[in-house]
Amino acid sequence: MKIYETATAPNARRVRIFLHEKSIEDIEFIQMDILRGDNLTEEFKQKNPLAKIPILELDDGTIISESVAICRYFEEMKPEHPLMGANPLEKAIIEQWQRRLELSLLMPTGMCFQHTTGYFKDRMNVIKDWGTECGENVKTFFTFLDKHLASSEYIAGDSFSIADITALITIDFNRVNHIKILDEQSNLKRWYAAVSSRPSAKA
Repeated sequence: MKIYETATAPNARRVRIFLHEKSIEDIEFIQMDILRGDNLTEEFKQKNPLAKIPILELDDGTIISESVAICRYFEEMKPEHPLMGANPLEKAIIEQWQRRLELSLLMPTGMCFQHTTGYFKDRMNVIKDWGTECGENVKTFFTFLDKHLASSEYIAGDSFSIADITALITIDFNRVNHIKILDEQSNLKRWYAAVSSRPSAKA
């Protein structure tokens, strides 16, 4: 199996952390330079017409794109130590938090980065005010998470899950947006210290 990725990208890191937590190692990682446009070539678009990474290429040539879908594949292949829920209720709660994190944290984080740094200005219409607004939305969601974590050990309950991975990789990536956890957000800081100390966080 092969994974095409850019190691610094948050979605790629989400998959690597997930694999580390699952103790899955027999995978070849192929690094792509997205600033150079490696993902925009016709050759790569044959693998993923949307030209996004990461993608998983199975031994039979089947391609799976979207990082959570890749994680789902490995969750089903190796259900031990579940990261996406062990029963219907757990699965629903984790999916609920995954959705919240995707829409209210990861997406605005990406928009803030793209529209304030000009990283992709050669291939998109940069609207700086929109990027700034997205950054403010990220800060607001940090406050929301801090309040939630006052009564929850992890994002989706008592066990570490993919929701925690999503939150971790997004909070870490916000360094490029100059957004960080505030000193007074003690619950979020407690959670962050715990999850960032896991061996998988270094993946």
